[in-house]
Amino acid sequence: MSGHVAPKSLYYTIFAALMVLTILTVAVARVDLGVLNLPMALAIAVAKAMLVILFFMHVKYSPKLTQVTAFTGFVFLAILIALTMNDYLSRGLLGVAGK
Repeated sequence: MSGHVAPKSLYYTIFAALMVLTILTVAVARVDLGVLNLPMALAIAVAKAMLVILFFMHVKYSPKLTQVTAFTGFVFLAILIALTMNDYLSRGLLGVAGK
């Protein structure tokens, strides 16, 4: 543990930001953005995850090794999402070319 004590107001602010982002997630889900629905939802989810990891899990005030480990996890998550999106978005292309 790093021994850093954050004020309660910080936690209330982060909680309010998470609630706003949750409302934004619901609003984006109700609006038809075409192919941008999934990337918008993922971007909001990543922002919420970053807030939780940085402040509620105290990674922001942790030693550098903990920060590097958390960042590495996000890099691998981004790689997995990119590979999944590559597969998902290219599925229609093979069907058209094969006919």
